Amino acid sequence: MPIFEREKGKKREKITDKYILKEVIGTGAFSEVVMAVEKGTSIERAVKCIDKRQLKGKEDTLRNEVLVLKQISHPNIVKLVEIFESKTYVYLVIQLVSGGELFDRIVDKGSYTEKDASDLIRQILEATAYIHEKGIVHRDLKPENLLFYCKDENSKIMISDFGLSKMEGSGDMSTACGTPGYVAPEVLAQKPYGKAVDVWSLGVISYILLCGYPPFYDENDSKLFEQILNGDYEFDSPFWDEISDSAKDFISHLLDVDPEKRYACEEAIRHPWISGNAALTKDIHESVSTQMKKNFAKTKWKQAFNATAVVRHMRKLGLGGDGPNGGNRSNSSESDKSEGAKDLSPKSSVSS
Repeated sequence: MPIFEREKGKKREKITDKYILKEVIGTGAFSEVVMAVEKGTSIERAVKCIDKRQLKGKEDTLRNEVLVLKQISHPNIVKLVEIFESKTYVYLVIQLVSGGELFDRIVDKGSYTEKDASDLIRQILEATAYIHEKGIVHRDLKPENLLFYCKDENSKIMISDFGLSKMEGSGDMSTACGTPGYVAPEVLAQKPYGKAVDVWSLGVISYILLCGYPPFYDENDSKLFEQILNGDYEFDSPFWDEISDSAKDFISHLLDVDPEKRYACEEAIRHPWISGNAALTKDIHESVSTQMKKNFAKTKWKQAFNATAVVRHMRKLGLGGDGPNGGNRSNSSESDKSEGAKDLSPKSSVSS
């Protein structure tokens, strides 16, 4: 049974009629991504090969992803080129990005400054503002979904993977989904939510880009969720001592537990740390890259929530209610990080 309707009068084309499929460059739960070369033009693409048999019962999720991608055309968002479908597979032909993941690139750089971080966040904010204008919420913004277009030193950054994205107005948005360390408090509280959840995720990413470790962390899931619900984080010494007050102010407006008070993308773009000259040019590469290597080698931070399992887990922990409007955490020990990073990755018990 086809998942996507064929255009009237158009013959269903095989992907191998147009593309030469090459090596596997990535894998997912229901798919693998392969390199492909377009016949005739030699243009390289990436092809997401989705096994329909494994997708059974989740066809609407794929239809939603494609519906979203078809509406998007932005220089900082990975583009869907075309779709092919066979009896057993759906093939999404997408723009090939080859510059690598965000954190890996920063670790490999020779130098890195606040201004570099500001430039990256500006690009992501502009792309996120674009999808928000179209009524699209990404719902899973995280470093693994931020890829450099190419290996050039000044390559642009690209948002990828709209598998959890949703159109506003296409049904109630209260499902618990996302990735634990980046998920907004209103999602954990099981309240209806909207575009502000993406801004929260960008606040977490911005924080990590300036110190190399996450604002919320605990070995225990319930404590991790409590920190997020309360907005319980701090700018630890010595890691934040030489980071500008403007950067800290910017992050505090993105990590506001109240989604009504949290900056919208347009407000964030207008902040002096993004659009002015407030971002410092002092090299912070050694400190940030050292922490990134220690804190993000674990795979647990990369695991996305299974929506049903998370709701069940939240109920078990009794964290479905309102979180008080907490400020920055003031009583945590600086020694947690001063002797090197602890394991900051939350347990994976939220996955089924």
